[in-house]
Amino acid sequence: MQLSGAQIVVQSLKAEGVEYVFGYPGGAVIEIYDAIFQLNKFKHILTRHEQAAVHAADAYARVSGKVGVALVTSGPGVTNALTGIATAYSDSIPLVVISGQVGNSLIGTDAFQEVDTVGITRPCVKHNFLVTNIGELADTIKKAFQIAASGRPGPVVVDIPKDVTQAMAKFSYPQEDIFIRSYQPVVQGHIGQIKKAVQMLASAKRPIVYFGGGVVLGNASDELTQFVRMTGVPCTGTLMGLGAYPSSDRQFLGMLGMHGTYEANLAMQNADVVLAIGARFDDRVVSVPSKFLDKPKKIIHIDIDPSSIAKRVKVDIPIVGDVKNVLTEMTHLWGKQETAPSADSLDKWWKTIEEWRSHNCLWFENDSEIIKPQYVVQKLAEITKNSAIITSDVGQHQMFAAQYYPFERPRQWLNSGGLGTMGVGLPYALGAKLAAPEQDVFCITGEGSIQMNIQELSTCFQYNVPINVVTLNNGYLGMVRQWQELYYGNRESETYFDSLPDFVKLAESYGHIGIRVDKKSDVEGALLEALNQKDRLVFLDFLTDKKQNVLPMVGNGKGLDEMVLPPHMRDIAKRKEKKMRHILSILMENESGAMSRVVGLFSARDYNIDSLAVAPTEDKTLSRMTIVTHGDEHVIEQITKQLNKLIEVVKVVDLNESRFVERELMLVKVRAVGKDRDEFLRLTEIYRGSVIDVTDRSYTIEITGSTEKLDSFLETVGRAQILETVRTGAAGIGRGERILKI
Repeated sequence: MQLSGAQIVVQSLKAEGVEYVFGYPGGAVIEIYDAIFQLNKFKHILTRHEQAAVHAADAYARVSGKVGVALVTSGPGVTNALTGIATAYSDSIPLVVISGQVGNSLIGTDAFQEVDTVGITRPCVKHNFLVTNIGELADTIKKAFQIAASGRPGPVVVDIPKDVTQAMAKFSYPQEDIFIRSYQPVVQGHIGQIKKAVQMLASAKRPIVYFGGGVVLGNASDELTQFVRMTGVPCTGTLMGLGAYPSSDRQFLGMLGMHGTYEANLAMQNADVVLAIGARFDDRVVSVPSKFLDKPKKIIHIDIDPSSIAKRVKVDIPIVGDVKNVLTEMTHLWGKQETAPSADSLDKWWKTIEEWRSHNCLWFENDSEIIKPQYVVQKLAEITKNSAIITSDVGQHQMFAAQYYPFERPRQWLNSGGLGTMGVGLPYALGAKLAAPEQDVFCITGEGSIQMNIQELSTCFQYNVPINVVTLNNGYLGMVRQWQELYYGNRESETYFDSLPDFVKLAESYGHIGIRVDKKSDVEGALLEALNQKDRLVFLDFLTDKKQNVLPMVGNGKGLDEMVLPPHMRDIAKRKEKKMRHILSILMENESGAMSRVVGLFSARDYNIDSLAVAPTEDKTLSRMTIVTHGDEHVIEQITKQLNKLIEVVKVVDLNESRFVERELMLVKVRAVGKDRDEFLRLTEIYRGSVIDVTDRSYTIEITGSTEKLDSFLETVGRAQILETVRTGAAGIGRGERILKI
């Protein structure tokens, strides 16, 4: 049967079982689009940008496990697609990208919409083809799918000149894989190496299993889970590996690396044997290989790509092969062998890990009505029962999603881990929902990333794709701002947005539901409303704390044990110290020198007074002094006894001994210009304060509440915006019938 080249392309895609093609038409592919219309063999999704088309095809591949397909025209169509291709290449995602090209006779003449597609894509594809002869077209497409999906997956570009799509030829599509002499991936691991690996792991005192995205791509999640549970060894995963092992399982220590958990990073650093499976020790996991190897350790590395093994760290036992096959063999050998890690050693290792875990490194303050981004992710996990497909863009929101959403299965978590491409989240959600229409899909993004491909809201409307967009809107390029705070003297260079759109109105203009949320108490309700809208896209704009940082963090040039820790861990004793905070309420006579004698008792014992407030009482001869201090209960008790002995002191009570109310008044003057003025009014309302003085460049705000509430307000405002602060110090009074009188 004679078909045109365009028809051969369409019939070949149908023969490969393609369900969706994501693309954007143009002159060089117009013949292919005409064949798509006439033959009607699959669904075409018209995105609003070629980059988004490739991202959506990428996401479809990640969720379905099939090869994603994108179709773009020549010239700018290809260059627009390049970021999507490079993103897929960095994360080893199987794609076939078909690009149009100018006619054979025009190649190399700088023709209209001509670029050297093969040349510019070569660094970021697994392979590429320029098909100059229609007789090679069907076989080339077969090879493209075969190469994209086998071995270490990746994108393959097929560049087709326009005259090839117009030519006629007999169509015959290969039914079997084509033998490619130069490309024969090794899928079975060397049995001798596997035996050595099992023996080495069994002899370890502090073993750890470190897995990556290769386990997800290799469909080896079940094999990994079985092996880890059989051995009793702790495991940790990379950003790309999340979901390959159930996050709720005790043996999972969380993600490791730059924003990994305290326990995962320390376990990886202190292990004596590391079993690496489908991971590559990249710079976001091991920033400095020499520091990682400071503590002697043996490394077993399993990967289907031999070039990934020993690329950054020395490996003791390399195993090239499909991780699914290798893990199956390792499980079989482990079950047969008589040796296993020493029970005492493994128990001791677990006790050490549990001590690290007890510090709860992902804990965060959440007492105010200001929305913490971590809280939004936690609530999302709670209402979706950890089962939704989550896509993310790149930035702080990406790391918060990775840290606070417990992924329970593979292909549930989609993000750009290798290239770090902002703008992937929305087209990822589009492709994911088409791949798994029965699943709830949430895109967790930021107000910066979402604008890079926000035009795909139009695509979602056209094809009725009911996803949910969760924007954690802090008004900053948050991750860059965090680095500026920690390493660049808090110089916020070009990271603040002062002209953001109204995302609610923008979503509505595209035909969707928009919801803005600015109070913590409204978070759960908004998420539930989005979840219940099964046939509409819901765009949620959460106005979050502006200065939250993603912690723990391993900075550039640092080892895994040199983390920047969250505030509550910088002094591990801080939580215990909080229990040792005392509020002393002192009733005293109005005598000259009385206050200095009271304060002297504290200085004599080298105790600091955090705050001191004095005011008259209902009895004009007496004053009430409130002192806030920290210290050992025994010492505070002794000070209280000494205070009671002073002639001027009538009575002393440690309010901590029973229930009490504490309040403090603060006046704070803030720099308020431009968009900051509305933001400060919003914050003041949330903290139930009031603006008591206004100029064209400042507000003076009055806030009353607990010391923690006032501290939280100052932290939220940010040091750089505060011009002046005055605080009264805490005052306290007993609850109920408790009265301090003579």
